[in-house]
Amino acid sequence: MTLAQVRQSVVFIVSGPSGSGKSTLVQKMLEVPGTMFSVSSTTRPPRTTESAGKWYDFVSEEEFDRRARAGEFLEYARVFGKHQYGTPRRWLEEAQNRGLDLVLEIDVQGADQVKQKLPNAVAIFILPPAKEELERRLRARGQDSDEAIARRLERARQEIQRYTQYDFLVVNDDVERAGREIQAITVASRCLRSCLSDHARKILESFGG
Repeated sequence: MTLAQVRQSVVFIVSGPSGSGKSTLVQKMLEVPGTMFSVSSTTRPPRTTESAGKWYDFVSEEEFDRRARAGEFLEYARVFGKHQYGTPRRWLEEAQNRGLDLVLEIDVQGADQVKQKLPNAVAIFILPPAKEELERRLRARGQDSDEAIARRLERARQEIQRYTQYDFLVVNDDVERAGREIQAITVASRCLRSCLSDHARKILESFGG
C-alpha cells in the first residue's frame, strides 16, 4: 500500500514577520518525511541570492494577473502596495496526488484566504524574540532602506496582533529549539482528528466509530 493510499494531505500555513526566520524553520519542516513545499508566484524581481523555482516563481505583472483571472491561485495578495504574491493551486493538487503534506509560507492575508477555503489547514505563526532583534536582523540583510525597514516593522506589529488566529505559536529565539518544535508540530498534526488518514478512518469504522 502506497503513502498516497493511506493518508490525506495536511496543509500547513507558516506565517510571521519579515526577518522572523520563517524560511529557516520551513526547511526544518521539510526534513520531516512526507512533506513538500509550495513554491509561491511573485511579481517582485529575484534577489541576488535567489534562484527561480526554489522558493519563488518570478513572473511579470501581466502573467500574474492572467493566472489570477484564470483561478489558478489558492490565495494571492499585493504586499506593501507593490508586488503580488500567490500560491498556485497546482501544488495542493500535486501534494494530494502524491499523498504528501503541503507547507505554505505565506503572510497573514494569504493565511486568511487559505483558512476560508481549507478550514482544517494547520496554521503556525513564527514570532521573533523581540522587536529590537527583528530590526537588527532586517538591517543585517543590507537589502532595505531605513524607510523600508520602518515599513516592515510597522507591518510586523500589525501581523503579530493577529497571532491568536493561528493554531500554534513558535518563538524563534533559538533556531535549534524552534526547529525541533516546528517538526514536532508537523508530526503531531497528522494525528489530529480533522486530519485523519483514510487508513485510520477505516480502522475506526471497523470498530463502529
